[in-house]
Parts: sequence; structure tokens; C-alpha cells
Amino acid sequence: MNLYKLKAAAKINLYLEILGHRPDGFHELIMVMQSLDLADVITVQGHVGSGIYLHCDHPQVPKDHTNLAYRAAALMIQTFPQAAAHHGGIDITIQKQIPIGAGLAGGSADAAATLVGVDLLWQLGLAQQELQELGAQLGSDIPFCISGGTALATGRGEQLDNLGLTHLYAVLGKYNSLSVSTPWAYKTYRDHFGDTYLDLATTGAERREAIHSGPILGAIAHQDGPTIGQLLHNDLEKVVLPAHPQVADLKTTMAGVGGLGTLMSGSGPTVFTLTSTRAEAEAIAQQVQEKIADPDLGIWVTELLPTGIQLESTGIQN
Repeated sequence: MNLYKLKAAAKINLYLEILGHRPDGFHELIMVMQSLDLADVITVQGHVGSGIYLHCDHPQVPKDHTNLAYRAAALMIQTFPQAAAHHGGIDITIQKQIPIGAGLAGGSADAAATLVGVDLLWQLGLAQQELQELGAQLGSDIPFCISGGTALATGRGEQLDNLGLTHLYAVLGKYNSLSVSTPWAYKTYRDHFGDTYLDLATTGAERREAIHSGPILGAIAHQDGPTIGQLLHNDLEKVVLPAHPQVADLKTTMAGVGGLGTLMSGSGPTVFTLTSTRAEAEAIAQQVQEKIADPDLGIWVTELLPTGIQLESTGIQN
């Protein structure tokens, strides 16, 4: 049987603006999402018989139906029962490189890679949009993780327009023992700032005036790294940083040692600094580690990627 090994890229948010509360319970968002060359490696292969088997080298990653990659395989079986009956069961192996509980869409990236891998394994020939529509049934970040690169994400994050940003690097910092609940972050933001929400029925000039993403989109269009760094923005910092002083201190420290700009990604707790070169990123990483001598703090240097899921290799299962 064939096997497919894929790289599943992490993502950060260069911009996150909360517009209002949707009738479906989600928030209406405007985000700029960016893939990174920090990636899990997912191997998808078939096995004789039926069922889904998931393996992972990280002890904290669930290996049952609570794992998004497992659920992605189950969705493919449910959606394409004839192909599942013909090809048999699915084995998924996850080699974790993306830190867990980091707000870097590691689980979503693994699910995206599983959808792509099963499509290849079963020779379904699905278009990227079809894979993204399947992914949207499982999570708002999965459509982006499939296509990757730089994208303007609207709606609840599943409506994507490619932007294209290259030749920048990022230093990431995250305390390994710290995580932040995404539902908590959005609920707390609504509790504190819900009275400022835009009426989502608003259209025309009033709606345009309420949205502030124009300048950073212009800077991305011009590949203007310094201006992009100045315009990094995340509404969720207003609630996460006061509640998690470690994250706030990490952002202050990282911002104080250089780079184009520093931001908390998504609901945290990961903080990143953009740089123009890898050498600058590595220098910042070293300085942060010297200033915060805490073995619980993980630091990663990575490059911004123009793609999401990448096919690394194919082979024949023994």
C-alpha cells in the first residue's frame, strides 16, 4: 500500500480584529494568517481491514476521536464510503514539532494534512476548495491550514483571500506549561467589549469605517516589512495579557530586543517577533533566552512560508 508523508505548517496571526457576534455563536473576524516553516510531519497510509489508527510521538497528544486528525480521517470515511470500503483502514502517524497548546493551529494543521493525505491515498482527486469545505466542518483554521501562505481570513476565519508575503522570519516564544483557552478568551472579550461590537447588518461606509485592517493589507501588498511590523494587531491581547502576566512580560521582553514588531498570536500564549533576516531572528532568540532564564520557555526561529500542506515524500508500505 502507498504512504504519503506531508508537512503540516503552523500558523500565526499577523492581525486579528473582532467585529461582532454572529448568530451561529462564533465571532465575526478579520484576520491575517501566516504559515510558518515550523511543521508537524504527518504520514498517512492504508492498512488491511478497516478503522483508524493514530500514532504520535508526543505523550500529551490524544490518539482517539478527540484528535482532529482522527476526526478528519473519520470524515473522509463518512463522506466517501465506497472509497473507504475499497481501500481499507487508515493509519496516521504524527511527528510533533509544533508545540501543543500554543495557539499555532497544530491540531488544525494535522487535520488538514490528514485530509490531503487521504485524498492522495484514495486517489480522489479533490480540488483544494473541496478539501477546504470538508475542513470547515471540523474547525475554522483548517481551510487556511490546507492552502497556507498569507491570507486574509473573514467570517469566522474560513473565508480566505490569498495575499502573498515572503522573505520574513519570526522568533516564537511560548512557556511550555502555559496554555490559554480560546473559548475563554473570546467569551471574556465579549464580556468586556461586547458593547463596542459592530452591528453585522451594517453595510457601506459605516462598516468600512469600523474596520481597521486596510493599512496592514496595504503594507503586505507592498512587501513592506517594517510597516507590517508596526501594524501588527490582536484584539485578544486586551484580555489575555492582563490575565496572564507571564505572556505580557514575554511580549515586553521580546519587543525590547529588536525586530520589526512583536505580537501575541491568536488567543496565545505564543508571542512572536518578525525580522528581516534569519541572523537577526537568531540574535533575538539568544537575547530573549538570556534575559528570561527559565527552562520552561521554548524559543523557535522560523521562516514565513508561502504554502500550507506540503507533500514531503511518497513510498510503499512494507
